[in-house]
Amino acid sequence: MPPSPSEFAFIDSIRRAVRGDPRVPLGIGDDAALVRTVSAGCLVTVDMLMEGTDFTFPPATPQLAGRKSLAVNLSDIAAMGGVPTAAFVSLALPKSRGAAFASDIQAGIQALADEFDVVIAGGDTNSWDGPLVVSVSVLGEPGTRPPVRRSGARPGDWIFVTGACGGSIHGRHLTFTPRVKEAAALLAAVDVHAMIDVSDGLSADLHHILDESGVGAEVEAASIPIHPDTALDATRDPLERALGDGEDFELIFTVSPEDGRRLLESPPPAVSLTRIGTIVEQNARTLSLPDGRVIPLPRSGWEHHLGKAGGA
Repeated sequence: MPPSPSEFAFIDSIRRAVRGDPRVPLGIGDDAALVRTVSAGCLVTVDMLMEGTDFTFPPATPQLAGRKSLAVNLSDIAAMGGVPTAAFVSLALPKSRGAAFASDIQAGIQALADEFDVVIAGGDTNSWDGPLVVSVSVLGEPGTRPPVRRSGARPGDWIFVTGACGGSIHGRHLTFTPRVKEAAALLAAVDVHAMIDVSDGLSADLHHILDESGVGAEVEAASIPIHPDTALDATRDPLERALGDGEDFELIFTVSPEDGRRLLESPPPAVSLTRIGTIVEQNARTLSLPDGRVIPLPRSGWEHHLGKAGGA
């Protein structure tokens, strides 16, 4: 089925809203975009967000859903120590919600793109009888140093987290600020060995670093920064929520003890930092509780489960 005139009009409205940028000499309007890079490599990340899983209406607004769809990708670029440059947006729009809904989604995306100097360079639109689905791909340049990977943690490293964790479901998962500037400030100050953003959960994402680096960790429960939003749900323990709620989109990273002391003594401006533990050589992964008990560090957090195939 050929695209409807309303789809062309929507794409044209996006095209008119996107400013020209020398980094994208060919953007919306051709079969592919041309993106200039100044480095030897290009960071690429993609996330698909779905209504009913990543947001619901309400409490989300179309603008906030659009904003989040770009923000989660900017957070991934931040976790690699990169600078986002261009984004490609694909929308599966519910037919029942009309053109104004589509425009509001795009407005939320564009506002955050402008805030982080990101060019909307292309994408795709379609409509169907299902819920909203947004897939965004972001390109980025490595920062002043090579990309920071999950696999660089070393025994003796101190483990840090920016900000506080837990309770994001009460609205922060829609309004968070990707830690792009914070990551750049950290890389300018110290040698970051490994880094990841807190999307699945503080504990689950720390386990990703440990798995990729082949190391263990000793984490102090009393040091974990717990967000005040955890108090909005009295049915669960705040520490449990800080470890496993996810979608905080803070950064977990490791540095040498020398660099760790430097960060604590003189943190980069506007960067909130907390040391939560130490990387150890053996594969032990422990959580020391305030009452003196030491338990295995839980692998709590969000995980997508694939449905069963027919007949399985």
